[in-house]
Amino acid sequence: MARINLTVDGASVSDDVEPRMLLVQYLREKLGKTGTVIGCDTSNCGACTVHLDGTSVKSCNVLAVQAEGCEVTTIEGLADTVDTDLHQVQESFRECHGLQCGFCTPGMIMQSVDLLKENPHPSEEEIRLGLEGNLCRCTGYHNIVKAVQHAATAAGGAR
Repeated sequence: MARINLTVDGASVSDDVEPRMLLVQYLREKLGKTGTVIGCDTSNCGACTVHLDGTSVKSCNVLAVQAEGCEVTTIEGLADTVDTDLHQVQESFRECHGLQCGFCTPGMIMQSVDLLKENPHPSEEEIRLGLEGNLCRCTGYHNIVKAVQHAATAAGGAR
């Protein structure tokens, strides 16, 4: 067992974990952060995307011990829990119908937030390129792209 200390969605946590435990497993099984979805287990689909120290990563490709001392943000920690307001990207996905079954949505939103942090006003092509590591089998991506464009323009950019 290995001892890890990290911050998840603003809360400090400390746990003993198997050195081979994936971050996605830790988040879901130990912390109950089930919004982080296990999709392909091969880092191809992006459903498990979270932010590690402010940068999006596929949590099925990161060991929990690699997150030692880091700050992890999941889809559950993205919204402003004080006011229960959705993050602008979450709200834009809702408003623009950027989901169907919802399986890929948490990862898409987390990747979109990172994309907009790096490029607050991306073109359609830049959005499509920025999301290419996240797969959706339902939507055809049109409304997902619209949602990211909407978030980019709402209130001068995503927060």
